[in-house]
Amino acid sequence: MQKTLTFLAPLALCAALSLPAVAQETDATPATADPSTIVAVVDGTDITVGHMIVAWASLPDQYKDLPEDVLFQGILDQLIQQTALAQRFEGEVPKRVDLQLENERRSLVAGESINHIMETPLDDTDIQAAYEAEYADITQEQEFNASHILVETEEGALAVIEELNGGADFAAVARDKSTGPSGPNGGQLGWFAKGAMVPEFEEAVMTMEPGAVSDPVKTQFGWHIVKLNETRIQEAPALDDVREELELQIRQSRAQAAIEAVTAEADVDRSGADAVDPSVLKQTSVVE
Repeated sequence: MQKTLTFLAPLALCAALSLPAVAQETDATPATADPSTIVAVVDGTDITVGHMIVAWASLPDQYKDLPEDVLFQGILDQLIQQTALAQRFEGEVPKRVDLQLENERRSLVAGESINHIMETPLDDTDIQAAYEAEYADITQEQEFNASHILVETEEGALAVIEELNGGADFAAVARDKSTGPSGPNGGQLGWFAKGAMVPEFEEAVMTMEPGAVSDPVKTQFGWHIVKLNETRIQEAPALDDVREELELQIRQSRAQAAIEAVTAEADVDRSGADAVDPSVLKQTSVVE
């Protein structure tokens, strides 16, 4: 394995090719990390466990499952290399680096502000109110569960009906003769509501009783023999089934409201932007 690599991604790739993909399991429980623990010193500059944890957290997901010893060594090597390179940099740091650092800090601190809002505990009354607002007026709509056999001609459809009248199993005939994508699944279409199917098909389904098989139905796709399996009334989901979704909606709404509020309260002067042509965004050379 290479020992000196400037970037972690090539290191991780080499490690993945040369070592087992899964680290050996151990019964030992690791001690809680102390982020201030110094793991290396480069010309007087400390590299800590905290630096390594943050570096690991920013890795692409495909690298995070590498063996821990490979990750530890790779991240440490990278931080040592970066520190040594930064210390020996000569000349003026490009303006873009300073600007990137400013943007990165701005983004990270703003993110912490949002996280604080998102993590604020919610009252059950807030969740109940959100549930009622979302589902109290839901229209109770009938849903249908149907199967079908799709063939190309009316003659073929009539032959299928004759076969079914003779006692053939609908699902078996669908698997054998249906040209539709649901054929291998016995013609099963699952649950659907009004408006989900083409008009001719929908009209046939809505006039049938559960268990009934239709006469041939012609649509733009061909000729259908439809079996209505069952119907049900769509009802509002139980609160517990949508609790997490509602909590996320509330938190996101609060975060957006907070963003708008603090922006409105801030003393913002955009007048300088009026004199700048939007094309400047692509002029990266000016920050070199």
